[in-house]
Amino acid sequence: MPWSLPLASPTPRVDLAIVGAGVSGCALAASLRQRGWWGSIDLLEIGRGPGGRAATRTSRQDDGLRINHGAPLFNIRAQTPPALVKALAQRGLIRPFSGSIQSLDAQRRLGPAIADGFSDGSLWQGAGGMDRLCGGLLDLAAEQGGALNRRFGTLVRHLRPERSKAGVSWTLQDASGASVVEARWLVLSGTLLAHPRGRQVFGWTEIPLEQAAQQLADPQLSAAQAQLASIDAQASCNLLATLPQESAQAWRALHWDLLQCSPTAQERWGLRRIGVQPLADGRCVVVAESSPAFSAAHLDVYGSRSSAAQLLGATPEPTAEAQVLDALREALIDLTGLSLTGAQTQLMRWGAAFPIDPGLDPNHRLCPASAIGFCGDSLAGDGFGRIEGALSSAEALAEVLVPQL
Repeated sequence: MPWSLPLASPTPRVDLAIVGAGVSGCALAASLRQRGWWGSIDLLEIGRGPGGRAATRTSRQDDGLRINHGAPLFNIRAQTPPALVKALAQRGLIRPFSGSIQSLDAQRRLGPAIADGFSDGSLWQGAGGMDRLCGGLLDLAAEQGGALNRRFGTLVRHLRPERSKAGVSWTLQDASGASVVEARWLVLSGTLLAHPRGRQVFGWTEIPLEQAAQQLADPQLSAAQAQLASIDAQASCNLLATLPQESAQAWRALHWDLLQCSPTAQERWGLRRIGVQPLADGRCVVVAESSPAFSAAHLDVYGSRSSAAQLLGATPEPTAEAQVLDALREALIDLTGLSLTGAQTQLMRWGAAFPIDPGLDPNHRLCPASAIGFCGDSLAGDGFGRIEGALSSAEALAEVLVPQL
């Protein structure tokens, strides 16, 4: 039964708050609706739109610019794919990836695609951009009915649980301590609020979920929080280069759309993958993803336009950012032998792009005594660290959450 909304309450109340509008957060909303639950949902996201690393970057000043700045595609390795994949494909929101994937070694020799964990199985991409994946999931949720409020550009900084005779409820607060929403149930689709990196990198005084777990004294929640806090992750630095038509022609003529760098090539150039994305007006975008070693050596460098800089309190260092961009640019030119003349470049960085085993025990995906659940690619099991895991974890959580809701 939906939570009643007192008219005098200054803070909105909802049945479920989902923090994070990446793949798993959006998939959870869609999966709950497909299972016939119509309660009110607030979806809170620090970015200006859904998608996370599966987003498509746009520009208010350049209507023709669309950059798949994180994941250029996603793969499904399970024999029985997540049900949401079929639903999205039937509506034409995603389509099979039809581009060419090749590999490169340290001697610049091209070869077939290599098994890097992200390019085997069935390959998919958003129809018109990777943003159609999460945008499509939210469309699926909306077409089923029920209240779904999307709060983009919203930083959740504090988690305040309250125990009463009716059970546990949650108040989510921003950095100033102002209440954003009160929820009967809470789901975290990422690890930031449970992980010590917020304290280490952004100077937070506490780990929000750890503080909440101590207050609730729920052994299952404490175990889940400890596991989430222990998950290491690889960072990723991406160079985004938008080339004018005259420089784009050589890039658009390449025989590959996605180039994987072998381990020896990664060691030589500090690059992991390179993607070429033609634009409709004759320009193209080149996305060069750094190697894990390069990213680890530049953990303290943030893009000036990143959420970490704009909302989380990280202080960008323009000189360091320029040095990282120059290093990636020089490596890309040296590797390909192609020009970046006239290119507009920017840095996109994720501090925790790829979680490292072990992940969260699926037995802790739902903590009923604390009215909280978890989904995302950080859950252990098939699809760990990939979009497939984000989708399947959301479906699995929805299955056990609906009876509780």
